[in-house]
Amino acid sequence: MTKFDKSKLPSRHVTEGPQRAPHRSYYYAMGMTEDEIHRPLVGVATCWNEAAPCNIALARQAQSVKTGVNEAQGSPREFTTITVTDGIAMGHEGMRSSLASREAIADTVELTMRGHCYDALVGLAGCDKSLPGMMMAMVRLNVPSVFLYGGSILPGKAPQDDEIPEDFRSRDLTVQDMFEAVGRHQNQQLSDKALALLEKVACPSSGACGGQFTANTMACVSEAIGLALMNSSGMPAPYESRDQYGEASGKAVMNLLEKNIRARDVVTRKSMENAARVVAATGGSTNAGLHLPAIAHEAGIEFYLEDVCDIFRETPYFVDLKPGGTYVAKDLYEAGGIPVVMKELRKAGLIHTDCITASGRTIGEELDRIEREADGRVIYPIEKPLTETGGVVGLKGNLAPQGAIVKVAGIAPEHQVFTGPARVFECEEDAFAAVRKREYEAGEVIVIRNEGPAGGPGMREMLATTAAISGQGMGKKVALITDGRFSGATRGFCVGHVGPEAAHGGPIALIETGDVITIDAIKGELSVDLSDEDLAKRKESWAGPRETIYASGAVWKFAQMVGETYKGAVTHPGAKAEQHVYMDL
Repeated sequence: MTKFDKSKLPSRHVTEGPQRAPHRSYYYAMGMTEDEIHRPLVGVATCWNEAAPCNIALARQAQSVKTGVNEAQGSPREFTTITVTDGIAMGHEGMRSSLASREAIADTVELTMRGHCYDALVGLAGCDKSLPGMMMAMVRLNVPSVFLYGGSILPGKAPQDDEIPEDFRSRDLTVQDMFEAVGRHQNQQLSDKALALLEKVACPSSGACGGQFTANTMACVSEAIGLALMNSSGMPAPYESRDQYGEASGKAVMNLLEKNIRARDVVTRKSMENAARVVAATGGSTNAGLHLPAIAHEAGIEFYLEDVCDIFRETPYFVDLKPGGTYVAKDLYEAGGIPVVMKELRKAGLIHTDCITASGRTIGEELDRIEREADGRVIYPIEKPLTETGGVVGLKGNLAPQGAIVKVAGIAPEHQVFTGPARVFECEEDAFAAVRKREYEAGEVIVIRNEGPAGGPGMREMLATTAAISGQGMGKKVALITDGRFSGATRGFCVGHVGPEAAHGGPIALIETGDVITIDAIKGELSVDLSDEDLAKRKESWAGPRETIYASGAVWKFAQMVGETYKGAVTHPGAKAEQHVYMDL
């Protein structure tokens, strides 16, 4: 095995030389041998907690990573960070903690690595913001890094009980179905007994949400961007054979350390474009339009919402996944996973094959090793896609000068243009209450404002509201726009990330109930039937940002620091302003 020269590695500051005897005494206290102390120290960071099934398997998986690091002559040092699970935080004040947690995850991983002088990082994450948060930390630190997804949940199955409608009994279930079941229940189309039966079976194992929601979308990104080993994100969380990917990831990070291949060698403008391609091809979550710019920011790359959406516009959508489609993450894995999707993109010349990956090989070299082909059921051939353009579309116009984003996967082209009068709500709670009481009409555009990163604060997801609308059978009869976010599980014609947000005086703050709004996902436009003069007059009489109850604490701090949505809602200047690289201190 290679003996590593620690004279240029960060861990020399805590393990080498007579002056570090006190530090070494701590390592001996934990049972480390002299040999282990003088090896490279590899951070193994997990988001393990008991908040939700997404993260519950991560502690076990970290042990397999540590085995791989040990076998490759490194010393793994496990630590944990927080995660806020959106499925639990959804629909109440807790959702304000979600986006802020992405920054906290990146910050805490950075601080742990810096404080203890670790030389490389393997990061394991399972839910929503923990995936981009972990990847942001890797790029920020610019250490040799490998990302490992905890895996998806197995699909649920409804019991064959006459109380449960046939459409629930005949399909795989995800948590999305439970949110929509609430809408059906409110609409007297689902009994108390049926709801109770469904909630017990919808989520049958450890793992993150099974559809192409935010967690699986960002897991696919981890492979496409090169930070994760090929196909490592596909296997469901309960499969103990995931251990082989853990061990391989531990060995891979030692290989990267030996070759001095760092996170920013992997995460480049080209690899960001590869990641956006895969999101579009799989009909992924609109949240990728927030997280990809944030990851790019850590590398000093300007890759904003509009850049992401340009790629979405010219990428075919050819992987049939929920929420817009039919299948779940387990089905994609069994069909060959993201490597097969990327092979199809390569056939159309839509992938940069020269990008380096966590294995040390290029994307092209990795894809040459893949023998599987598109199955035509879950993964369609790229020349016969579900739709010609990506499952997610960017919008701009006088209602969203800084852009907005809408998921159109599963929406027929004739339903991708919507014009109607606005029904304006000042927050999600007001909108949800009105939806519950059916205080809205077919043909309207529901506007939920004051839910942006600063104004919310926290840029909440609106799944409870959109799922209730779908559950009431109104998903195709109304549209919805917000300066907040939508869950990856949202379906229907729902526009998020409208910028500038209401708190910053964007046009969404100025519209009134009855104003006619047009959403055109074919042309990429979001406009309100008001002149520039009309908007300017309303701006003059605008009362200013709505006050919130968050006047101190972490959510307040996030609201003070957070930047524009189209740049990723980030909270620090990023790599462009840095004056040192951690690895070289």
